[in-house]
Amino acid sequence: MNAPDRPIPHALTIAGSDSGGGAGIQADLKTFSALGAYGMSVITALTAQNTRGVSAVHPVPPEFVHAQLDAVFSDIRIDSVKLGMLANAQIVSAVAESLQRWQPRFVVVDTVMIAKGGHALLLPDAVAGIREQLLPLASLITPNLPEAAALLDCAEAQTEDEMLCQGEALLALGAKAVLMKGGHLPGDECPDWLLVAGQEPLSFPARRIPTRHTHGTGCTLSAALAALRPQCADWAATVQHAKAWLLQAIANAERLQVGHGIGPVHHFHAWW
Repeated sequence: MNAPDRPIPHALTIAGSDSGGGAGIQADLKTFSALGAYGMSVITALTAQNTRGVSAVHPVPPEFVHAQLDAVFSDIRIDSVKLGMLANAQIVSAVAESLQRWQPRFVVVDTVMIAKGGHALLLPDAVAGIREQLLPLASLITPNLPEAAALLDCAEAQTEDEMLCQGEALLALGAKAVLMKGGHLPGDECPDWLLVAGQEPLSFPARRIPTRHTHGTGCTLSAALAALRPQCADWAATVQHAKAWLLQAIANAERLQVGHGIGPVHHFHAWW
């Protein structure tokens, strides 16, 4: 998407490492590269993880998270930031402080709480930190339905109307835009809804792709949004492009044949 006279966008991911390569930092950097952005990383946690699940988590000390953030921001132009797994309240605070200090233009918050296999990736005390410290700094948040319910301390949405109501409630908490992901809705349709403050909500319908290989889809979508937003006119165009690319990554996931559990999507489906 980059025009010859347009600088290559620089995208930073602040997230956990997935030793299996399908989610987290690894998925984010693959996504940035696939979508024409130069990727950088600040690692918040190490996970012992494969396609079958997460067996251990080792959070990075918050002072070292600070050090990584200062090292990158003090030297390199950052066009967009994607936040993923933040593990605990202390890391949430460290990231929020750095974002307030450095003021990046676009901040995409993927409210990661639970891995595909059910392992908790965010301690309960950190949910309040995300709600109170990060949502007001977010250009866009990308909750799935359980995550939206946790942030709002309410029941999980069961319909698109309930998704819209919860999206509006998240806007009221300070996020400038919300992409409510409908993958947890029952049935063959999994619509997403984009709500931007001061604008009419937009629906992005999609049919569910029949595959179990969806490891890292949330990380990958939020990273795609961060990579593409500096290259697009607005969030609507960004979401349209990102979802079209992700659907192809999911559709081609079977080709990778990675692991014996829930395999990753194919970030480089356009090339190999």
